This record gives sequence, structure tokens and C-alpha cells, in this order.
Amino acid sequence: MDGVLVHEGRAIPGAPEFVRALREAERPFLVLTNNSIFTPRDLRARLATSGIDVPEQAIWTSALATAQFLSDQIPNGSAYPIGEAGLTTALYEAGYTLTESDPDYVVLGETRTYSFEALTKAVRLVRDGARFIATNPDTTGPSPEGPLPATGAVAAMIQAATGRSPYYVGKPNPMMFRSALNRIEAHSESTAMIGDRMDTDVVAGIEAGLETFLVMTGSTTAAEVDTFPFRPTHVVDSVADLIDRV
Repeated sequence: MDGVLVHEGRAIPGAPEFVRALREAERPFLVLTNNSIFTPRDLRARLATSGIDVPEQAIWTSALATAQFLSDQIPNGSAYPIGEAGLTTALYEAGYTLTESDPDYVVLGETRTYSFEALTKAVRLVRDGARFIATNPDTTGPSPEGPLPATGAVAAMIQAATGRSPYYVGKPNPMMFRSALNRIEAHSESTAMIGDRMDTDVVAGIEAGLETFLVMTGSTTAAEVDTFPFRPTHVVDSVADLIDRV
């Protein structure tokens, strides 16, 4: 989503037209994001503000992928979540009980204000045997004032205090792409991934068996592509270059 369709809340040139082309062609697609703060409804509204019309059901977040993963592992289980509405709503809708009392999982997501009390509770629960899950490994997130500590950084603190490593569900774990494929009943051989980061989007796309398109409108620059030991299938300037391929 960020770096491919929008940048700092504004649509990247060609992004509204690209999404419109996908919808008019009735081609199944999902917009993926590692951000677990917002619900799909929230993100749909944010995209609409920038002029991009994406249906709520076409948005797949790390929170939704995490909730799906937990539901597959332990149906109707319990979790102690640290996060916002995007995470807690996803867990609740997956049939999970949210509790501080002997949960199956401690689930760490993003929040604008990490509570020391909540983190202390998480440490104690993990030390007592709760399985440790994190929605994504991103160490920082953007803000108008500069980088903010994100899920990966906070997970490292809990890991240091417990000696237990979290399992990350979001990118670059290819599981997030596989769950997205299942969501739209797609096959890897006939699906493409469009992303702006070599270290998350492209590597996860490759590991999930997808054709990969790297756009130059986000994090990875053209000069950085050759520094990685793997390559995307295609490198393009932006999604505007892909409209005719829909």
C-alpha cells in the first residue's frame, strides 16, 4: 500500500487509474500492508481520501493474516493482544477470546502508545508459557516528526526479557502472501506481487512463488537493487506503467 499506491497520504500518480483498471477488468486483487493499527474499513476510508477506491474486502493487513494464522493453529483460542483496533477486531472476528488470564498467545502489534504496564504483562505471560506472536518485524514506522519504534523493536525488548523469540506473520514471511492467495482463491503461478521494498515485498513474493514487480516510488532505490542477492522479475517506475498490462 504505502510506497506503491500512496505516499504520505497522497495517491502516487497512476495509482487511482491502476486500481480502477483492476476493478473494471474484474481481476481479483488485494492491497497488502504490514500495518496492524487500522481495520480494513479504516484503510478503505484513508485510501478514498486520496482518491483511490478500494473495496474493504480487498484489503489484507498483517493483523488479519495473524488472526487467520492463529485460528488455523488453535481454533477459538485465547490471546493477550497489544495493539489497536485493527488487531483486536481481527482476533475477535476470528473467534478469539481476548484475555489476560492464561492466554494461548501473546500477540504484539503496532500501537501509537506502547504501555509499559501492558509490556510487563506480556513479558510475564510469555515467561509463564504463552506463545509469542508478532504481526510484523518492522522496527520503525513513519511519522511527521520522524521514525517511531514499531513492532519489531518492541518485540526485541520482550524477547530480551523472556529469552523467547516471536513468530512474525507479516512480510517478509511468505505466509502473508499465501494467506492472501487463499483469500482470493488465486494460484501463485497466475499471480503477481507489486511492491516497493526488496527486503520485504520482493523476497516474500519470490518465496511465495509469485511474479514480482518492484516500483521505484517507495523505499528501495534503483541503485540498491543490485546490492541484494535476489532480483525481482521486473523493475518499473510506478504502477502507472502497469495499467496497460491489466
